Parts: sequence; C-alpha cells; structure tokens
Amino acid sequence: MKCAEHAEVDATGYCRQCGKPLCTACTREVRGALYCEPCLAGMVSAPREQTQSAPGTGHPGTALALGFIPGLGAVYNGEYVKALIHVVIFGGIIAALSSDLPGAYYPFLGIGLGCFYFYMPIEAYRVAKARQAGEPQPADLVQSEGKKPIGAIVLIVLGVLFLLSNFHLLMRDWFAKAWPMGLIVLGVWILMDRMRKSS
Repeated sequence: MKCAEHAEVDATGYCRQCGKPLCTACTREVRGALYCEPCLAGMVSAPREQTQSAPGTGHPGTALALGFIPGLGAVYNGEYVKALIHVVIFGGIIAALSSDLPGAYYPFLGIGLGCFYFYMPIEAYRVAKARQAGEPQPADLVQSEGKKPIGAIVLIVLGVLFLLSNFHLLMRDWFAKAWPMGLIVLGVWILMDRMRKSS
C-alpha cells in the first residue's frame, strides 16, 4: 500500500481518524496513535466536546459481520478496489461451479469457495483493527507483505480457467489429470519466497 500523499512511497501506518494510508513523513504521532496533518489540525482547532465525540475509523466487529457479504467488509473499510476484486473472485468461483467442468474440479472449487468466504470477514476484521490502532495494514490477497499482486494472480488464473472451459479444453483427459501440478508449482514458489525472506 502506497502513501496517499506520496504515491511512490510505501505507507507505514494509517490515520486513526480518516483511515488514510501514510508514510513516515506524513504521520503525526500523538500518544501512540497516528494521524494525518489535516485531521490533527481539525481536532486541535475543534471544540473539546466535538473532538471527543468524533467517530473513529470504524468498529472491527462491524467489519467482521459485513465481511460475510462478498465485498461489503472491504467497502466498510473504504477499500473499494479490494471489494471489487473480492466480488469478482467470489462470483468467478460460483460461475465455475455452475459451468460444465469435469467432476474432479468441483471438490477443489468447493473447498476454495468455502475458504475464500471465511477469508473475507477475517481479513476485513484485521484491517479495521489495524486501522483503529493506527498500525500498518496486514498482508492480504490484494497486497501481500512482499508487495506481490496476489489478487491479480488469482484473477488471471480464474480467467485462464474460464477461457479454457469456453474452448472445451478442460474436458481433455490430460488436463483433468495434470491440474495438481499447479498446486506443486504454487507450493514451490511460496517455499522459495519464504526461504529468500529468511536468508
């Protein structure tokens, strides 16, 4: 995630008041909480009663509850691009389950749908909680810790699967038997990435 003011600099925290991502040059720390300069100036110049009753960035429990509706938890956190990606991935898996794929794919897609359905509220809760504490946003599918576009990779894989299905290439016996190779490649890639980070 990049700073809202400096597009080329990585964000190191979020404003506790407005939730805007900020770099170290833009953050103003007050008693362990981070604020952007406009919010801090507004709180200092506002009357004391108004400052104390000003709403924060949102409640993590609300984000968790709304996260069970695809995309709504991300919308509550103000992450509209992430919400769109969540809806597209969720809808894509539903569409894949509704298409005429070989029977071997249905358990795999069903497990993926269940995992992704519970991922969305948990991820919305973690983001809301981090913002409430003024901490950096935790790693997720859209923007991982290593700055790899995992969300884009998932969308590309789903798109390739749908394209192959449209041309009836998924019906071939060799493809139906070889799909676990994708899991092996993904596992090797994650393992190498972890080893590179730890060294």
